[in-house]
Amino acid sequence: MNLVSHWPLAGLQLTTPRLELRLPNLDQLVALASLASDGVHDPAVQPFTAAWTDVEPEQRAQNVLQYHWRCWGAWKPEDWELNLVVLRDGVVVGTQGISARDFGVRREVGTGSWLGRAYHGHGLGTEMRAAVLHLAFAGLGAQQAVSGAYTDNSASLGVSRKLGYRDDGIERHAVRSKPAVLQRLRLSAEQWQGSQRVPVAIEGLRECLPWFGLSEQVDIQG
Repeated sequence: MNLVSHWPLAGLQLTTPRLELRLPNLDQLVALASLASDGVHDPAVQPFTAAWTDVEPEQRAQNVLQYHWRCWGAWKPEDWELNLVVLRDGVVVGTQGISARDFGVRREVGTGSWLGRAYHGHGLGTEMRAAVLHLAFAGLGAQQAVSGAYTDNSASLGVSRKLGYRDDGIERHAVRSKPAVLQRLRLSAEQWQGSQRVPVAIEGLRECLPWFGLSEQVDIQG
């Protein structure tokens, strides 16, 4: 018996032309925490609805560790959040998450991600989001994917629109005690099929299906 026997998610892997995405082992999780401590965005802005980066570097690292451990411990087929480490040439560059509640019924997922500042501007955000969208639509049979970004976060909004998302209304939030507008975005399975451009390979999914609230594997494309 090994870890995958008890925790099949540890064997799930997504591969794109430049990236590998998988559940992090302890060393990779430490590397991700260290990446967060070095900063993941311009400190003059706050792109996250939960302002977990507005703390000292060591606390940012601890936040990353605790967040991943909390998601692992709280996993249920009806309420899950899969946070994958993103590697380029074996180096941890960021994390890409995908989550859902009652997925077996609703067939809708949400996504969230971040990259270390040194890895911004190379198209990696698009490629890693494309990977989990492929998992959602081609691997799990999702019907809808949702996301969101503040209106001043042009990079995140650009990734979403490049991948075919359409505007889905707004929300008004308070960020650092100032008003901010969050643009919601939505992507249907049909829109995804018409806009997918990044080839993605999935390994180790079949054993994970019950963990996502599914009993049968849909036809995996690519």
